[in-house]
Amino acid sequence: MEKTMLAAFLPGNSSVEMRTVPVPSPQHGEVLLRVKASTICGSDIRCIYHEHLGKGPEGYQGVIAGHEPSGQIVEAGPGCRLFKTGDRVIVYHISGCGVCNDCRRGYMISCTSEKYRRAYGWQRDGGMADYMIAEEKDLIALPDELTYADGAQVACGFGTVYEGLEKIGINGNHAVLITGLGPVGLAAAALCRKLGAQRIIGIDVVDERLKLAKDLGLCDDTLVSGEENVAQIKALTGGFGVERAVECSANAAARATAIRATRKWGKMVLIGEGGGMQMNPSPDMIHDQKTLYGSWVTSTWLMEELVERLVRWNLHPADIITHRFALNQAADAYSLMASGKCGKVAVCADGELTAMSK
Repeated sequence: MEKTMLAAFLPGNSSVEMRTVPVPSPQHGEVLLRVKASTICGSDIRCIYHEHLGKGPEGYQGVIAGHEPSGQIVEAGPGCRLFKTGDRVIVYHISGCGVCNDCRRGYMISCTSEKYRRAYGWQRDGGMADYMIAEEKDLIALPDELTYADGAQVACGFGTVYEGLEKIGINGNHAVLITGLGPVGLAAAALCRKLGAQRIIGIDVVDERLKLAKDLGLCDDTLVSGEENVAQIKALTGGFGVERAVECSANAAARATAIRATRKWGKMVLIGEGGGMQMNPSPDMIHDQKTLYGSWVTSTWLMEELVERLVRWNLHPADIITHRFALNQAADAYSLMASGKCGKVAVCADGELTAMSK
C-alpha cells in the first residue's frame, strides 16, 4: 500500500492544483476506497472551479475536490457492518449526521446539523485522488453489471434527476420537455426514455450537446434555444404543449419557456441550480392548473432503487461520458467541462480510464 497519493484541489481561479498528500487511514465506521472514477459536476464548475461562491459551512473548505466518486474498498475500518474489502461502491456525496429527521429519511443532502453535515469534495476530502475515505453509511452497493463510471454518474447527476422525475411522474402518456442538455439534461432524457416517455424534446444553446442528444437517441427533437421555442414545442405536440417539463439549465429564459410550453394540468420540476426566474402566476400557472416542483439531489434509498432499475433496464449512465482523463490530467478535465462543449467528463483510474461503456 502506497504511503502517499496524488490529489486535485481547486484554488478558485479556473485552475487545478495537484498535490502529493498522505494516503489516509479509515477510522471507526469508515472505509478506504481506491477511486476508480470521479466525474465532474456543473456545481463544482459554477461554485468552486471559477471562484469560491459558497460561504461558511456551505463553502468549499480547501479539501480534495470531487463529489461524484465510485471505487473499490481496499480497507474497512473497525465498526463497519455491511461493506468489506473488495466491495464495489458508489459514494452518496453528502455525509450527514445520520440522526436528524432528514437523515433518517435518507436525505442527507438536507441534514440540519451544522457540525456533522459535510459534502465530499466541498467540506471533506472527495474523489479527485488515488484514494479517499468515506463513511460506511454513505455507501451504495455497485452491482457487477454496472461500471465504476456508471456508479460515479449515479453519485450525483443521475440520482438527482431520478428524484425529480419521481416527483412529477413520467409514463407513456407524456411528451417531455428538457431545458438544458448538459450532463443533467442528458441524464434526464436517458431516464425519461426508460420510463416510457412518448416524446422527448430537448433545448440547448450548445451545438455539441444538441448533437450528442440526437446521436445517443435520447431526444426525439432538439431545438436551439430562442424566443420561438414555445411555439415550436406546441407545434410538435398538436398545439397543446408537453405534459411534463424538466428544467436543467438554471437559465431564466429557459425556465419561462418550460412553464409556458407545459400544457394544462401539466407538471414541471426545477433541477438546475442557480439563476433567476420570472413568471406571471395567473396565466402561467394558476389558470392552467399547473404544478411546479423543486428538487434537490435525492435520498439514499431512492439511489439504491435507481441502481436496481439501471441493471433491469440495461441503462449505463457512462454512455453520456464523452471524455475520460487520468488523475494527473485533472486540469484538462476541469477546463473541458467548464467549456460546456462536451457531455460528462470523468477522471478515471485503472481499467476505467480506457474502458468503453457496456
